[in-house]
Amino acid sequence: MAIRNHGAWWQTSIFYQVYPRSFYDSNNDGVGDLQGIRQKLDYLQWLGIDAIWLSPICKSPMADFGYDVSDYTCVDPIFGTMEDFDALLEDIHQRGMKLVLDFVPNHTSSEHPWFQESRSSRTNAKSDWYIWRDPTPEGKRPNNWESFIGDSAWDYDEQRGQYYLHIFYDKQPDLNWRNPEVRAALYDVMRYWLDRGVDGLRIDAIWMLLKDPQLHDDPPNPAWQEGGFPGDQQLRSHMEDQPGIHDIAREMRAVADAYQDRVLIGEIHLPLDRFIRYYGGAALDEIHLPFNFALITAQWKAPEVRQIVDQYEAALPRGAWPDWALGCHDYVRVRNRIGREQERVAHMLLLTLRGTPICYYGDEIEMCDGEVPPQKVRDPEAIAAPRFDRGAYRTPMQWNSEPNAGFSRQTPWLAAVKDSDGDDVAAQCDHPASHLTMIRRLIQIRSNHPALRSGTYQAVDTSCTDVFAYLRETDEQRVLVVLNFVGTQQHLDLSQVSQYARVLCSTTMQRDGEIALNQVALEPNEGLMLLV
Repeated sequence: MAIRNHGAWWQTSIFYQVYPRSFYDSNNDGVGDLQGIRQKLDYLQWLGIDAIWLSPICKSPMADFGYDVSDYTCVDPIFGTMEDFDALLEDIHQRGMKLVLDFVPNHTSSEHPWFQESRSSRTNAKSDWYIWRDPTPEGKRPNNWESFIGDSAWDYDEQRGQYYLHIFYDKQPDLNWRNPEVRAALYDVMRYWLDRGVDGLRIDAIWMLLKDPQLHDDPPNPAWQEGGFPGDQQLRSHMEDQPGIHDIAREMRAVADAYQDRVLIGEIHLPLDRFIRYYGGAALDEIHLPFNFALITAQWKAPEVRQIVDQYEAALPRGAWPDWALGCHDYVRVRNRIGREQERVAHMLLLTLRGTPICYYGDEIEMCDGEVPPQKVRDPEAIAAPRFDRGAYRTPMQWNSEPNAGFSRQTPWLAAVKDSDGDDVAAQCDHPASHLTMIRRLIQIRSNHPALRSGTYQAVDTSCTDVFAYLRETDEQRVLVVLNFVGTQQHLDLSQVSQYARVLCSTTMQRDGEIALNQVALEPNEGLMLLV
């Protein structure tokens, strides 16, 4: 059973990821902005959100929508000004909420002044700030490494006469994290935003910061099949999770720990046994919350989901805190992955597991993937592989039934999705059984029940392989969660937990009162939260 923890603010908060381009357009130029987010803070507070994570807002040529930074300490004009940012941060704090910013340390834009200086010669002050290599004696690329879009990870720069490494896109050259000056400069960027008052940083691609200095070739991925994503054809054995990376994670943690009550969230795509090491082992001195993709990539069946939860809980270092998510800006939306019938079950799971829930904008109103017409495609991944357009997961927030779903009075940068009536905030906020109402109810219950905020987790065995049940418990309170993963009714005997229970919430929004646990009838695709 997990360690009981009453914890820091980031352990008891509901996080909500905002993709700024797509949240709300205040100046009607078709792109969301900081003032737009500020105008929607009342909604987020009404929903019950405690902390907002903003995808990148720094100055950028937007080749990768802000993940190609050209100035780490300047807000891109498309989103507003630094004064707009300060006003947003102040408003968030006045509401008792927190703000976490995306921090992109693996690479910069090729337009960043650091790269422009580095490419200018082999003897300049920043010559070694990026990863440069000569061609092989045969005039070929330094090794066989491929980028995340499936082309070579090396581009030849005529000006410098060498290849530079880019494990993402050619306009995103990788910084050389083996250079102490680079580390110091990026830690200063962290301090800049922490000094400004942000409550934490989500660190992009932290597991990729160091590369094999010997540049050994990467082996092919035996699991890749024709038609799969081009960037998955290799195992990145020498481009990720390299020796020394945990020293960097500890250095970043030391920067954050110099401030009071700040949090680091780290993007890490690794198997569980390696992922878990980024907590820092027994010392817990690395990343507070390594971002957990397990539910996003899960096969949506009760036994598989239970196994994911149980294995994560068992692997956590003593005192470490889990986190969970159903979506983010890089993955197909939860509705498209598991179907509309299971969306409510998925969100009851997210909001009742032990750990910090991280919600993706729009999932609370059942937003689905959009369709990006060929002439609108700008995602670098989609240009390389049109079937994998991440723009489909980043369409404008659906606020109401007005044109462009109330996001903007001008043509949005991506078309808003309106596949059926009612998938917007205005239609759902006052409907007693809507998805949004259920999400808000789940958040309220979580907030009001210590067992859900900080209690232990224990899976409960049932006689049905299509049901996942678990107990959240403190010394004073027990909450039982029972989730039906299929579209048929299930009959369960849960009397080993208690004889009777009171319904706190059903995903149908149509149950209350007391039930006998020796004869629980679960409706198709129903989740039940019970006070026992």
